[in-house]
This record gives sequence, C-alpha cells and structure tokens, in this order.
Amino acid sequence: MRGRALKLSAPRRLVGDLMRFSIRVPRVTVQRRMDLGPLLKARMAQQTRPSWTALFLKGYALLALETPELRRAYVKLPRPQLYEYPGSVASIAYEREHEGERVVLLSPIKEPERRSIAELTSSIRAARTRPLLEVKEFRRALKIARLPAPIRWLLMWLGLNIGRQRARHFGTFQLSVYSGLGAESLNPLTPLTTLLNYGPIDENGSVTVRILYDHRVMDGANVARALERFEQILNGEVTAEVQGLADDRLVPAAAVSGARP
Repeated sequence: MRGRALKLSAPRRLVGDLMRFSIRVPRVTVQRRMDLGPLLKARMAQQTRPSWTALFLKGYALLALETPELRRAYVKLPRPQLYEYPGSVASIAYEREHEGERVVLLSPIKEPERRSIAELTSSIRAARTRPLLEVKEFRRALKIARLPAPIRWLLMWLGLNIGRQRARHFGTFQLSVYSGLGAESLNPLTPLTTLLNYGPIDENGSVTVRILYDHRVMDGANVARALERFEQILNGEVTAEVQGLADDRLVPAAAVSGARP
C-alpha cells in the first residue's frame, strides 16, 4: 500500500526530544488507592469549584516541602551527583491546538506550595485557554523546536544536567493527567525525578494515585510512605483550604499573565 509521508511538526519534535532523554531514566511506579471523600465533599460544597489538577498540585507541593527526596534530581555536571532544591517547580502538561493539530506542551508553576489554590486554579486555566503563542513557555518551546536536532539535544542535555538550570527550564516534578477523559496512563515518561498522575475520581472520592520516580534518587519504600502522607495532606491541609475558599477569591483567567500568576 502506498501511503503518504508527514513532516514532523515542531510539537512532535519536542515530544520526541523529551522521550529521547526520558527512556534513559531508570523509572519505577508506585501507586496507592486513596479515599479522598473529605476533599471531594469540600470541593462539591463550593459554588465555583477549584480544578482537581490544582488540588493535587498544591498537595504534592506541600508533600515535597516536607520530603526532600521529591526535591532532588540526578545530574551529571560537574560530576554525577544529587542536587536538592529549596522548593518545587511544577511542570504541567497541557493539550492545546496548534496549526490544526492537538499537541502537548509543558508550562511551569514556580513554588506551588506558596500559592493559594485559587491562584493555582487561575494559572492552570490561563495556560489552557489563553492564545497559545501568548504563553511565554509555549512560545519559547516552539522556537527551540525549530533548531537543528543536534543543537536541541545539546541544549536539553545541558538543561537537565546543570543543577541550577534544571528546575528553571524543566521543573522539579511533572504532573500529567487526563482523568477528565475517563482514562489514565499507566506508564508515562519524563526525564524529571517524579511524575504524578491519577485516574478518574469515583463519586465517593476513591482514586488511584501514582508516583513514577527515578530510582537513582530514591527507593520504593520512600515513595510508598510519601503516598500515604500525600493522602493525609489532601484530606487535611488541602481540604481545609478548600473549605475556606470564598468564590470571589477565584481570580479570573484574564487577570493572569502567561502560564504563571
């Protein structure tokens, strides 16, 4: 059969580059079935409900604040070592449309542990809805994608292996979910130390939550304990903040500049 050749678009080149480095990471998955009934109840009580992505993001950032391993990265420069960051930078995957194609692009949120759920909700909404080229991180990524492959690969390798630059350009952890579509990914890839994802949330608040981690940085028992604590944070600190939300505190997306508040 004779088919047709399709040129790789800039976003597809970006995904290919990301996978090039992700497959080299010795990654392991730990998951936990969580009961988030208290958080679900608090969210349902709000007239304007914060996004689940914002709730999980805030909870994971609080977890990382008290779990140093989640703020560490394996880097190779100037020698193989672990580099620990004082705070988190979340790298969130968004599906957007660009030149007639559905594409996935990443945008960071710096120190989500210091931001309110209202701010996080507005930042996420802005990255999902603003014109794609008005989001600085999306525009920069597409610009880099136009460079020759060897230059792209060198820039990515340096960005991932210079400790001070890694969090700035790539983040400390990635959040990638499509549970809103009724599906979940069992083995997503990332070059970062951890990737958080979760499946569809049942009407009683039951959900499967996964942390995929770089085994060079930590071990499975650390992650299992972290998941247990994560459930406590979601039903504790995060639920308490949701209960205290006032609808007029949810900042409209139009007031947010770029992907970050």
